[in-house]
Amino acid sequence: MTDTTIGRAPSLTYVPAQRAALKNVGIIPMSLRTLHFVMPGGVDDPAAPSGGNAYDRRLCLDLPGFGWQVTRHAVDGTWPRPGAAARDQLARTLRELPDGSVVLLDGLVACAVPETVVPEAERLRLAVLVHLPLGDETGLDPSVAADLDARERAVLRAVPAVIATSDWAVRRLVSHHGLAPERVHIATPGADIAPLAVGTDGLSNLLCVASVTPRKGQHRLVEALAAVRDLPWNCVCVGGLGHDPEYVTHLRSLIARHGLTGRLHLAGPRSGADLDASYAAADLMVLTSYAETYGMAVTEALARGIPVLATDVGGLPEALGRAPDGGVPGILVPPEDPAALAAELRGWFGEADVRRRLKAAARGRRAALDGWATTARSLAGVLQRLPDEPRRAA
Repeated sequence: MTDTTIGRAPSLTYVPAQRAALKNVGIIPMSLRTLHFVMPGGVDDPAAPSGGNAYDRRLCLDLPGFGWQVTRHAVDGTWPRPGAAARDQLARTLRELPDGSVVLLDGLVACAVPETVVPEAERLRLAVLVHLPLGDETGLDPSVAADLDARERAVLRAVPAVIATSDWAVRRLVSHHGLAPERVHIATPGADIAPLAVGTDGLSNLLCVASVTPRKGQHRLVEALAAVRDLPWNCVCVGGLGHDPEYVTHLRSLIARHGLTGRLHLAGPRSGADLDASYAAADLMVLTSYAETYGMAVTEALARGIPVLATDVGGLPEALGRAPDGGVPGILVPPEDPAALAAELRGWFGEADVRRRLKAAARGRRAALDGWATTARSLAGVLQRLPDEPRRAA
């Protein structure tokens, strides 16, 4: 289905900041071109929040400031493994667009169906936004992962532009799929600076913001916290519970088995003021993912001056970054090593100097974070450079 066209929206509260950003980058759009943005049907579902959905929604709001009016096309279905109805809806959506239209497709939708997308590259000006390579999802059967991988490769090789969300993801896509480097671009997620988190006592309230799925690895967090049960921590896991009910059941059982039910809470999805309140009460962000192309929850924490303890995977080191003085606003631990996570938690609780250093670096990083205007400007530049004549890319 096609959602409302989003244009200049002067009533939105963020417009003054957006105009300031435009002044800073020297881009004043005189007229708006049309971008058709094809995205998953659940992009606005508050019960299933994700970084990819948040990124897509925010681009729709900020791209008009850089010359692109966005028409949203939300395609229902169980992406990236859609049923026949979803495939038909996507095919119809693309087929009805005029020749030469500029189209941005969320990779969750586009990369699963090369039989639908690749032929349209002959007449539409296509770009694909990859939030996570499909085959990198944790827990897939090897044959399913290989099939998704091959489908994604066919799509990405057929379109003239691919957008990734980190330098790591650019390198991954270029090397893994054999793409020409000049066709793969970066548009790093932005962050909205928020009030500094008040926290609790400065050390004991831990927060994990991530959908409860195998890829986010909350079971490793449970194991690490069980090893430091003698410390006075409390942990809240905020994130959707509907993506993988079997994993959620396993996680609840694991929490109960370790006797952590009263201290480790699966709070479900939160948004708006409720999510802001969760961040405001946090002393330390923890994230135990197996794979991340960037990690927007990390920068959301840093935007509030909250230090981060996370696994050293994918684009997470980029999201963590450094403060202007070189300070690192968090700690990265090897994946698949709950003992290392537990050791760093003991250091956090036991060494006041470590906490002071991390908090100071987090506040420094907060001041240096790029906003969403930078993301929109980067993506607008990619769209502007799409070839005038659609053609299949080598």
